[in-house]
Amino acid sequence: MTPGHGAAPAAAFAVPAALAERTVLPGDPRYPLLRSTYTTVARPAAVVLVRGPGDIAAALAAARAQGLPVSVRSGGHGLSGRSSNDGGVVVDLSGLDEVRVLDRATRLVRIGAGARWGRVASALAAHRLAVSSGDHGNVAAGGLATAGGIGWLARTYGLTVDRVRAVELVLADGTALRADAAHHPDLFWAVRGAGAGVGIVTAFEIEAMELGDIGVAQLVFEADPAGGALAQWASAMAAAPRTLTSAAHILSNGPALALSVTVAAADDDPDRVREALGPLLSGRYRPLQAAAQLAAYTALVSSAHEHANTGRQPVVSTNSLLPALTRDAARAVMATAGDRHRPAFVQLRSLGGAINDVPAGATAYAHRTAQVMAQGNLFPPHGHDDLHRLWAPVREHGTGSYVNFESGTGPGVFDRAYPGATGARVRELWRRHDPDGVLRPLTVG
Repeated sequence: MTPGHGAAPAAAFAVPAALAERTVLPGDPRYPLLRSTYTTVARPAAVVLVRGPGDIAAALAAARAQGLPVSVRSGGHGLSGRSSNDGGVVVDLSGLDEVRVLDRATRLVRIGAGARWGRVASALAAHRLAVSSGDHGNVAAGGLATAGGIGWLARTYGLTVDRVRAVELVLADGTALRADAAHHPDLFWAVRGAGAGVGIVTAFEIEAMELGDIGVAQLVFEADPAGGALAQWASAMAAAPRTLTSAAHILSNGPALALSVTVAAADDDPDRVREALGPLLSGRYRPLQAAAQLAAYTALVSSAHEHANTGRQPVVSTNSLLPALTRDAARAVMATAGDRHRPAFVQLRSLGGAINDVPAGATAYAHRTAQVMAQGNLFPPHGHDDLHRLWAPVREHGTGSYVNFESGTGPGVFDRAYPGATGARVRELWRRHDPDGVLRPLTVG
């Protein structure tokens, strides 16, 4: 059930005895730091700080009995704001934050749904291991590792969901179970890309990768309105060694625009890093600034990023997954950033590589031909209607969208995130495992 957000006062929640020590109500000094998400100020009736499947089942049963909506929060960083609500119950997974190496030889690690990726990176670095997760240390595992996970090492490692080997979860009816390739395979398929609609994942077993230091480069280009610099970046990344993954932002640079690029190289050899970066530095559009160094992976995904989510960044967001960033597509992206009346803050991520080795039907993330993700963001007073109109020319070049970088929750989002046969299978599994839509994150057409 997708919650709304508004100024309505929080409803009363009759706290079950079993949850008395776990429940935070309005008036509790902890409530202001627990009630909201990164993008949205919310006023839930209760936040339940669960410690295991039994607490989750009790919270779900109490909410159902009292007719209250339910939100699930691992970290609260999601753009849609659906990890809290007004007048309902928030199942808060932040206490489920274990990070443990299960088998160093096979690089199998256990990560609780509430673990922040900065802390995960720090804990695994001690074993020279890493999981390519998101690009910010304050994001928690639960929301990311059930949707995709486009991280700094994605072209080397794949998506986070591609390395999930098993999950523990609680279904909407309170049933706790373990799913992997041999046990509950349909659930295991759905959890890797559309997990928010089938249950509440409490822990993941993930295959990590060997990693020492990495190369990190910062490049700045003049971003021409015709999209030449942007298309050059995308073309260079599509042809780059898989050791390279990059993210870019289009920023104001006085009266002009600049393309700021961060490149992560999964390699600790300076000569190989320098060689891999060569095509990004030597095209027609040369960087205005360029710097590179070797650094720990924790420099990019840092526990220092961690903060309480208190609705500090209201934003509306959408994205398009592009098979190629052609000159026409690049020009359309640049037009959104340069719009005179409502310029978008545009972010881009390079895809391809190991991500696209996985067959489209292997997980609920089906977008295995995309080379670039372009994301558009607008800030107040602009809203979803403004963004829809502004982004329409970009969407014409895309084949879908990544669910976690959509702030909307309507049926159009579902159709873009889960196209065709994938969408049909996701619909069926969501309805089978949560027939009342208690946990359903998106409106299904």
